[in-house]
Amino acid sequence: MFRSLRIHNYRLFAMGGVVSNVGGWMQRTAQDLLVLQLTGGSGAALGVATALQFAPMLLFGMFGGVLADRYPKRPLLVTAQALMAVLALAMGVLTVTGAVQVWHVFVMAFALGLISCVEVPTRQTFVVEMVGRKDLPNAIALNASSFNLARVVGPAVAGLLIHALGTGPIFLLNAISFAAVISSLLLMRKAELNPAEPVPRAKGQLREGFRYVLRNQDLLMPVLLVGFVSMFAQSFSMSIALMATEVFAAGASSFGLASSMFAVGALGGALLAARRARPSKKLLVAGALSFGLFQIATGIAPFYPLYLLLLVPTGIALITVNTAANASVQLATSAEMRGRVMGIYLLVFTGGAPLGAPLIGWLSDLGGPRMGVALAGALVVAGTGLAVLLSRVIGARVQRAELTDETLRGAVAAG
Repeated sequence: MFRSLRIHNYRLFAMGGVVSNVGGWMQRTAQDLLVLQLTGGSGAALGVATALQFAPMLLFGMFGGVLADRYPKRPLLVTAQALMAVLALAMGVLTVTGAVQVWHVFVMAFALGLISCVEVPTRQTFVVEMVGRKDLPNAIALNASSFNLARVVGPAVAGLLIHALGTGPIFLLNAISFAAVISSLLLMRKAELNPAEPVPRAKGQLREGFRYVLRNQDLLMPVLLVGFVSMFAQSFSMSIALMATEVFAAGASSFGLASSMFAVGALGGALLAARRARPSKKLLVAGALSFGLFQIATGIAPFYPLYLLLLVPTGIALITVNTAANASVQLATSAEMRGRVMGIYLLVFTGGAPLGAPLIGWLSDLGGPRMGVALAGALVVAGTGLAVLLSRVIGARVQRAELTDETLRGAVAAG
């Protein structure tokens, strides 16, 4: 289960990531509560903040994948992490001094999203350079374990600290936490890395990435499925905030508990994924359907204790989809295309949030958070079926087009 930790560079990366991830989840919790405090509990405003954080990936995510293929990944990661630390520091100062307004949160969320366009595909593709293809699925699952361990600890700690100190110090603590991951990157043994050869600048590299995904059925189905699921999965923390504060009238500490219960399930799902050699397409589909159904169940849960319990299998299902799709895509991709393919994958993985988050917020304002969450789950179930159908239809058409092109080229050669 933990075999990738035997590798020195990955061990450093994982330790730094745990600290930084805890800080990140503390900030995410503080950001959600800050928006609700500044707007009087507006679900629509919370949806806008979430959408702004993910919108840059929708607009520029593929270009980030191109940069990940063109340049050495470790320097890119150090630069991106340093810029994120500066943003957290600025937001902390504004909040502590009482000068913060909701538009400040919107600007910070958008700027964080811009940096993530480069940081996320670079970080995802850097893993294989540390551990190699054999241990890649295990390392991806352990990354998810670290992320979700932080999701357990971060919101719970943030809830207690916000109750005692307010939201401002949380941003400042997150700014400090970036020192851990930056240090881990700088202390790595360069000779033990296996970097991919940088791809020279050339025209049509984005189009080449799209064609590569369309021609490969092992890539197309996971990418489409993640696109439909992530539209509402990426904003599920917003759903938790709305359910906890607006439906069950829970305070900051109880909201942190709800986020942690979801993360407990996600952590369990990640540890289960670490034991798998290679995920299957059936596992992907089953995980997506389960996530949608459990999301519906959380939306109609009548009591807060039952809601908390349902968050655990919801987290297991979601992380099963995420780890399986990530590993499937990277294993099916050649080294020189990995950055661009992961840029496309992350485009659909995070790019759905600008659509899903405002929709959930609008539905929650219109018919209550229960209706918003339950309808989102129903759309996940429908989207899973549509993703499987589209992957077959598109794949069949691409194969027919390639056969036609080969026939034409053969006729021209024969003539």
